[in-house]
Amino acid sequence: MINTANPKNTCPLYNDLNTLDQGDAIIAEYIWIDGTGKTLRGKARTLRKEINTVADLPDWNYDGSSCYQASTENSEVIMKPVAMFRDPFRRGKNLLVLCDTYQWTDNTFSGLKPANTNFRAGSKAIFDKAKDSKFWFGIEQEYSLLVE
Repeated sequence: MINTANPKNTCPLYNDLNTLDQGDAIIAEYIWIDGTGKTLRGKARTLRKEINTVADLPDWNYDGSSCYQASTENSEVIMKPVAMFRDPFRRGKNLLVLCDTYQWTDNTFSGLKPANTNFRAGSKAIFDKAKDSKFWFGIEQEYSLLVE
């Protein structure tokens, strides 16, 4: 069992892999929410260029039929990066990339629509219309007083 609390005291294989020289390569782990709406999925990609902003990251794809997001006839789902963070597991210049997911509107592959769990696309359109506003988010709590 790997001790994740202290990666220095893990199995020797992890230590060996974690210290290999990657040269100029960056491993970007693309992460998305699958069709259940409950499970995170990931797919790693090696990039050979400097990544400074999300715009530097290329779109990518995966087979959505195995993730409850598409039929087998038109199973390609497109991942579009929306945020990136330093990868705390692989370290170095490696990245965790959070993605929005999109499906093709038809078999002509000319248009994209948000995938079934891509709720951020609709939210972004609303928030973009109110860029000058300062949003407050909070937890709603309701109480009932009962008399015996």
